[in-house]
Amino acid sequence: AVLTQNTNWSNVEKAIRNLEKARKLTPHAINRLSERELAVLIRPSGYFNVKAKRLKSLVRWYVGEYRGKIENFSGVPTGKLREELLGVYGIGEETADSILCYALKRKSFVVDTYTRRVLYRHRLIKGKESYGEIKELFESSLPKSLPLYNDFHAQIVAVGNNYCTPRKPKCGECPLNIFAVRKS
Repeated sequence: AVLTQNTNWSNVEKAIRNLEKARKLTPHAINRLSERELAVLIRPSGYFNVKAKRLKSLVRWYVGEYRGKIENFSGVPTGKLREELLGVYGIGEETADSILCYALKRKSFVVDTYTRRVLYRHRLIKGKESYGEIKELFESSLPKSLPLYNDFHAQIVAVGNNYCTPRKPKCGECPLNIFAVRKS
């Protein structure tokens, strides 16, 4: 989740391949690296010095609090984990929810730029809503289901990538066009 901040997935894949080749793709291995060594390996992801510091902070928390084992999260309430994640340097709401939803398999809806853009263009939000307000909109409207949250978010990302682009959106081709609010 840290590597995906402000970049595209192909750059993240390159950084992950570098970590794999160096045999440094485990929390304990990353924890043993210096920030500088980690930055060199994750360079393709962009903002590599900042991300190295953030990733080191996340891994230090994970190894220090949970011994670097996912099974040690069982029994810890999602809200408590979210609070802990938000207390880690460089981890904001979107990154925390991405970790909860995708890595830890917790029911926590992820709000990203695509979500905001799609909702705004369909006049479902005004554009000034906080992250928490948009998250609550989804979590109070959808059944509490991890597969549904994952799929719903993936569909929004697909629409945002392919149709609801920042410039020159393809509204006429968009599968959500039937739900668009028309100007009278």
